[in-house]
Amino acid sequence: MLLDVRNIVGTKRRALGRNGIRVGALAFSLVPGVLALGFYARTLAKTPAAPFRQSSTTPSPLQTPSQANAQGTPETSQPPSTKAGLNVVVLDPAHGGTDPGARGTGGIRESEVVLDFAAQVRKALEAQGFQVVQTRQGNEDPTFDDRSAIANAQTGAVFVTLHIASTGLPGTARVYVNWDLPGTTEAGGVIPWDRAQVPFQGLSRKLGDMVQGLLAQRFKGSPNLAQTAAVRQLRTTAAPAIAVEISSVVVDDRADLDRMAPGVADAIATGVAQFRPSYVVASTPGGTP
Repeated sequence: MLLDVRNIVGTKRRALGRNGIRVGALAFSLVPGVLALGFYARTLAKTPAAPFRQSSTTPSPLQTPSQANAQGTPETSQPPSTKAGLNVVVLDPAHGGTDPGARGTGGIRESEVVLDFAAQVRKALEAQGFQVVQTRQGNEDPTFDDRSAIANAQTGAVFVTLHIASTGLPGTARVYVNWDLPGTTEAGGVIPWDRAQVPFQGLSRKLGDMVQGLLAQRFKGSPNLAQTAAVRQLRTTAAPAIAVEISSVVVDDRADLDRMAPGVADAIATGVAQFRPSYVVASTPGGTP
């Protein structure tokens, strides 16, 4: 189930003040206690510096406190690749922990179903040659900022968050991209944290339409194009980002949902592979291709 953030944006923006993402300098200056700037220096010591690319999706390295704790770094499916362009898919099974997400009358919990879906999506993506990083492996509940930070720490990545709806025609699937946000750059070329998705909106729409078109072929009644919504997981992600929502938890038999997983996985993996040539890397910091 997707979370609409229109009612909380104002509060978060006021809290952020001058904090945000510095374009062209690969520097993230964010809310204290939310993101650890020290990760930037540690990452640069291990990997070559790369610019923040507005028109591509090479996000800046950053880390939240919960990433730096004893749980360690999220697991990747393969050793890091040295190829340029799109190599990584950050896969986000929504909810988890004390947040079960949408719940059906038959005891179906969104947080459990999306983990099973993620396992099949991951397998399909790996078959296409992508590295996969999951925001959670079990019944954890990373914060929204944690999930975004995991994506923003990757080089050459897209972000896909998985949800099960409590509404909609059962047996259908919908892709959402974040609603269009006005471009806002503060003094010194800083993009506010809650506007990180702005430079990637066009690429997100293209990825979303590709995946949605494939879902429509597999699941009758699904729309042909991606829809827009104020999706909390997407707005703070500095990469092409989509939400895939399956209908629905109100089915009487969970097997009806489980049977959709292979088709959803194939549509996502095929769509990301088709999107790969569109993933253009800028040649200069903050530049355009």
